[in-house]
Amino acid sequence: MSLPQFEVQGSLFESLGAIAPELFADNDKYRLFAQKIWPLLAKSREELEECYRSDNGRPGVEPVVLLGVMIFQFLERVPDRQAVELVKYHLGWKLALNLKLSDQGFHPTTLVYFRQRLMTHDKSDVAMRAILQALQKEGFLTKRSKQRLDSTHVVGAVANLSALECVRETLRLALEELAAGLAKSARPDFWDLFWERYVESKLDYKSGAEVLKTKQVQTGIDSLRLLQWLEALATEVREGQQVRLLREVFAQQYELDGSEPKPVKVHATGVIQTPHDPEAQWSAKGHGAQKKSWVGYKVQVAESISEKTGTKAANFITSIVTQKASESDDPGLEETLREQARSGLERPSELYVDGAYISAAGLREASEEGCELVGPAQPSANRAGLAAAYRIEAFEINIARRKARCPGGFQSTQCSRINETGRKMVYRFEWSYHCHECPLRTDCVPAAQRHRTIVVGKDHDFLQQRRREQLTPEFRERMHQRNAIEGTLSELVRAHGLRRSRYRGFSKVQQQNLFIATACNIKRWLLMIAKLTEVLNVYLSHFRDLLSFLRTLLALQASSLPKNLGPLG
Repeated sequence: MSLPQFEVQGSLFESLGAIAPELFADNDKYRLFAQKIWPLLAKSREELEECYRSDNGRPGVEPVVLLGVMIFQFLERVPDRQAVELVKYHLGWKLALNLKLSDQGFHPTTLVYFRQRLMTHDKSDVAMRAILQALQKEGFLTKRSKQRLDSTHVVGAVANLSALECVRETLRLALEELAAGLAKSARPDFWDLFWERYVESKLDYKSGAEVLKTKQVQTGIDSLRLLQWLEALATEVREGQQVRLLREVFAQQYELDGSEPKPVKVHATGVIQTPHDPEAQWSAKGHGAQKKSWVGYKVQVAESISEKTGTKAANFITSIVTQKASESDDPGLEETLREQARSGLERPSELYVDGAYISAAGLREASEEGCELVGPAQPSANRAGLAAAYRIEAFEINIARRKARCPGGFQSTQCSRINETGRKMVYRFEWSYHCHECPLRTDCVPAAQRHRTIVVGKDHDFLQQRRREQLTPEFRERMHQRNAIEGTLSELVRAHGLRRSRYRGFSKVQQQNLFIATACNIKRWLLMIAKLTEVLNVYLSHFRDLLSFLRTLLALQASSLPKNLGPLG
């Protein structure tokens, strides 16, 4: 598909801005979008051209318009069909997207194909990068600034399925795929039985536990039987998308006891939860009543911290990174920094985070790269039931000197360097004889040990320093700058729909989150411009009143002069 001829400015006779400019106030968001955002999107057309053929196919819908429509979808939270209707009937959208009054819009599936083009050519972040670069040029965002970072969960666009439901649904999809590709004469003798059992019949949720357990075993036997039969067929049949998915789900949900499959009791992290979105994973966070579990994804949101005040103060989202739900925040932090570098931003001078991002290695790496990672360090684990005062943080440890001092004032008698698997280096400190007569022995030495032994990593000095810093009032005061990220997450969820994915698949959810962040940045930018415009209009109004007063005063003075007064007075 080729591209149509592109007009940056609308027709003088058909453009809404030229025909009826009085319909929209100076600080109206649609007028401001047309003035500030549309030119930025127009400059991205050269990148969008890479998604199309230049010498083949009929002309498609203008990609810059489609890019603007996708932004408005997340600005105003509308689906594809409603967005197309607004393009056709909403005057504000026509003004913002540089459309003619007679424009009839396009079919909703055009947006589906356009999103796929962006993903295929790795252009999902084209609007995000354009806005961030414009904010840098305007001076609202610096390449190296203070930032805050936090994560939240994204619920997938799928239903929560049990292990039995997941296997049965996967088997059903595989049978339907095979039915479309196999002739009736090539089907096995058990085909009709399986078709009736898994395609035409549904699982009775009111069945007892024993019945459901029996069905789970039977589903495993049937899946194995189908997969074994497929081994003798052609590659294009046994390597179909749904068949490969069935093979993977079967391996995750069953283990072979001889030749008979048995359901797995404990599932590994990252198993497929539903065949309709295999990349959506189960995860949970929190404890007790605060525990939350979901099937979907995870997202990292980084936001700048403005040091300006007044109407020019604004914070913008510098990056938004989508992760698998089971991934931790450590790789999310590194991916966030790489995404910012792709947008032309340097590592932040100060990055405010919570305890999930703080580790000894992370603090060291941030220090080496000139970035201060500000956040509370987690307390050490208390696996032996010791008093809180005698955990590892109560010991004074000096890795460089290979010395440590315990809470009782005794220096360690031995230090061993141990190279564990995976190139992880740790140090073990021991107090061989001091613990025998120490009055703190009961609360300091585990009952199963003869003396106290602690093991720390090679970067423990950074962790020890942070644990001391976080006890000071100055550190707690600094951490107040992180709190606003909670409000930003709430804004993204409530105003732009971050918490629930519209689409299925990691790439589509990632693209959705990028457009959500872009829409949020545009909204904040336009609100700031609207406030500045409002303030300017107030000053202009006062200036006009002053000019009117001066004219009246001059007129009064002129009327009070004698009429026979000559030109020389």
